[in-house]
Amino acid sequence: LYTLWRVGGVMALKKTSDIIAISFEVTETAMNTFTQETINLSLDPLNNEIFVVVAVDLDVGAPSGLAGINTQSSAALTTTSKTGMPNLSDTQCLARSQIKFQAAGFVDYAGVVITRSPETPVGNLDYIGIVATNNVFVQVKGTGNVGVIGGSGRMWGYRARADVGTYSALIQSEVLSA
Repeated sequence: LYTLWRVGGVMALKKTSDIIAISFEVTETAMNTFTQETINLSLDPLNNEIFVVVAVDLDVGAPSGLAGINTQSSAALTTTSKTGMPNLSDTQCLARSQIKFQAAGFVDYAGVVITRSPETPVGNLDYIGIVATNNVFVQVKGTGNVGVIGGSGRMWGYRARADVGTYSALIQSEVLSA
């Protein structure tokens, strides 16, 4: 039995699997269009099963390199469905990756800005997120590109069983955050 501390109390989990790696991929349905895919975790709600995320590796394709035009590509992984590209300030966002070519005003070069959340947690964290509902969601969106953008990644975690109070609180938190 694992006991994890959270704000306001103790969260009791029983680990029921070893580390599992889940790979995923998403491609825009049309150029510069927000696109989201659902990844089903096949959790067992009758047994209060949850997925404890310990790391995420998220890659996004490079934006178009166009003279004088800013372009970007973004990808994210979230615990709830989104209608637009989330930021790490969104508590349901587990990981985000972005590449920008800043070329406005220039004809022969661009500044490149790459931002991404770390692939492994910094410090001594037991986990980076907990998924209590059955799905996670991967999103991708390009801006100013001449082709579609894709993203791919891998999420590592393990299955666990939560006590009734913890499971109820996690479900309510995810549903109210959606």
